[in-house]
Amino acid sequence: MVLKIHGSNQPKVNPYQKQLQQYTQTRTEKQVKADQLHISDQAKKMQELNGIDPARKQRVDAIKADVESGVYKVDAEQVAKGLLSFWKN
Repeated sequence: MVLKIHGSNQPKVNPYQKQLQQYTQTRTEKQVKADQLHISDQAKKMQELNGIDPARKQRVDAIKADVESGVYKVDAEQVAKGLLSFWKN
């Protein structure tokens, strides 16, 4: 017995059609979403201050000068203690 299959009798099935539809849908969903930015009230208050603490600025400038001149040394023990106290809390 010989069985012949003719192309016109076969249903047109695309096994990737569902995957293509999902890809198209997610792509359009991504395009619809817009970026949003929310600034908290606390951040707004901080921006309004616009003042830099003079003592902090002086300390930062001193450290910056030490780093640039190569004099600044890191105290590994102090760093380790700081990390431990941070992670314990």
